[in-house]
Amino acid sequence: MVYELRTYTTPANKAPLLGQYSGEIARPIRGDNYGKLEGYWITDIGPLNRVMHLWSYDDLNHRQKLRAELGRNERWQTEYLPKAGPLILRQDVRLLDAVRPLTKPEKEGNIYEYRYYRCKTGKATPFAKLLNEAMPVREKYSKNIGMFITIAGQPNEVSHIWVYESLNQRAEARAAALADPDWQAFLAEGSQMVEEMDTLIMLPTAASPLK
Repeated sequence: MVYELRTYTTPANKAPLLGQYSGEIARPIRGDNYGKLEGYWITDIGPLNRVMHLWSYDDLNHRQKLRAELGRNERWQTEYLPKAGPLILRQDVRLLDAVRPLTKPEKEGNIYEYRYYRCKTGKATPFAKLLNEAMPVREKYSKNIGMFITIAGQPNEVSHIWVYESLNQRAEARAAALADPDWQAFLAEGSQMVEEMDTLIMLPTAASPLK
């Protein structure tokens, strides 16, 4: 399986409208017939005015085939794109190979954090392996729902998605993890493989399968 994370940048304050069009117009047209929608979010902290949507496909050939079919869908061309297109200033795509496959949280009403690390050249795979081995330590404090190596779009990148009940719970979990000697040991070794670290706090839209 391959995952595709699409990030659309909108004009100021237009991300909710794009999310509305995606839920009310795009979802009835495409359903999961052109790739399975895994999650749809609007950024709340970090780079703003962005919608982020995660799709899954059997493999890269499957993705290419279904996207070509979607492009030939008349309703997609005439009903959705004329409304959504003017709201999109920029599109970015990451193709992701799962180190830890996406898992759905047990409860809804969550906030999500997408963390992405640009590793030193050639260090993405060993960093992902080290992080995966340390994940039981980190998950004592909050739930990870997926970890990935980017295979196209951003080379040498490892990313992961976390779920929290609230920003307060996130702050408490991160503080507890940072005080854990075993997690400190991972950070000491893992940080030597990383060049940059970024994070986004994302809020699910009404149409998102992950809520």
